[in-house]
Amino acid sequence: MHIVAVGLNYRKAPVDIREKFTFSDESLPVALQQLKRTKSILECVILSTCNRTEIYAVVDQQQVCGHYIRSFLANWFQIEIGEFADYLTIYEDNEAIRHLFSVTAGLDSMVIGETQILGQVRNAFLLAQKHNATGTLFNMLFKQAITMAKKAHSETSIGENPVSVSYAAVELGKKIYGNFKNKNVMIIGAGKMSELTLKHLHANGVGKIVVANRTLQKAKELAGQFAGTFCSMGQLEEMLVEQDIDIVISSTGADGYVLTLEQMEPVMKKRKSKPLFMIDIAVPRDLDPRLMDMPNVYLYDIDDLEGIVESNLEQRKREAMKVDKLIEHELEMFHQWYRLLGVGPVIGALQEKANRIHQETMSNMLQKLPDLTEREIKVIRKLSKSMLTQMLHDPIMRIKELSAGRRGVEELDLIRELFALEDMLKEQARLPKDFLLESKPSESDDDRISPVNPVLA
Repeated sequence: MHIVAVGLNYRKAPVDIREKFTFSDESLPVALQQLKRTKSILECVILSTCNRTEIYAVVDQQQVCGHYIRSFLANWFQIEIGEFADYLTIYEDNEAIRHLFSVTAGLDSMVIGETQILGQVRNAFLLAQKHNATGTLFNMLFKQAITMAKKAHSETSIGENPVSVSYAAVELGKKIYGNFKNKNVMIIGAGKMSELTLKHLHANGVGKIVVANRTLQKAKELAGQFAGTFCSMGQLEEMLVEQDIDIVISSTGADGYVLTLEQMEPVMKKRKSKPLFMIDIAVPRDLDPRLMDMPNVYLYDIDDLEGIVESNLEQRKREAMKVDKLIEHELEMFHQWYRLLGVGPVIGALQEKANRIHQETMSNMLQKLPDLTEREIKVIRKLSKSMLTQMLHDPIMRIKELSAGRRGVEELDLIRELFALEDMLKEQARLPKDFLLESKPSESDDDRISPVNPVLA
């Protein structure tokens, strides 16, 4: 099995490409089920944010998995592969795991060290788990990535000096105006990003605040936190004029533009050419790109925010080096866990083979020596069992040591061949998962070779 990560992110794909590959919250469960049914994909998680759409998958055919995932994206979004293939990033095995750790810790974010991505990865994993799209590998890997990211933020200063996308939008506004005193701001959308943006604006002494949202109650609740005014999406043009708005910051989950060129032309006439700065931090974009061609309208999108807060980022970059070391440690821990996955079945097969040899030998002996007393049989059985247990002890310990090494998988393959365990392993694989738990002890269970826990022993 192999782990791959395939997707588009802000480093390689511009926003006009990324916005075409955004999964809505409503469509994700269906997309996960369809992806899980894709050939060669055994487990999968879809991460869809404003800066990235990435598919993480456990696959059984590394050579062709990229093709299958590209085909899934093309079919789902009805876009020819040739139109986006050059923008894709593909990570495999070790690099895919490292990439997930980096993404979750915020090292791969546009604003390094931001914490919002941690919650987004967590939600993506929990949704995939809920819809049975994950299994043994991803249940372990994503939990480890989330735990590692929390540790990174608590043990380093990677998350200090706020530089989230919303903070960067406010910093851009400050670069434009110097300060927000007496400046009126309209926030379109009432989600988490909008709330964070308003917190930064409020802390910077903004003048009037207007919150617009599709659900009026949410707009009212958010505006109420900052003594602001609220309105519906249908009142945008009216409020831009009446409230004498200086800056618009938009962050919704709308499928189309919330403000178009046609809507804004009469608005700008009524504003008598007063400048309007518009910052679009949504993906897909909320504001019609044609607005940047209008006189006195200054439009910025999420890609324009990169590099806005370099001073704070420098400190985060230094802290990122500490997180990199943590990632390398976690990477090795995952590999150790993964290598031990194969140990249990191999040790179990070896013990089972020894048990069967022991039982067959005892059965043959009793046929040839029918006059043995019960006490003699018990003594022979106990001594022969002890001999086999002692004989197996060192090989089992050695198996665990070898599996923990860098060539653990190859070493286990050699052990399977050396002890001819292939048939035994196939037989075990056909048993129900809870077979050993559900089975009642047999009369000959005291003859069995004592089990050795491959992880704890």
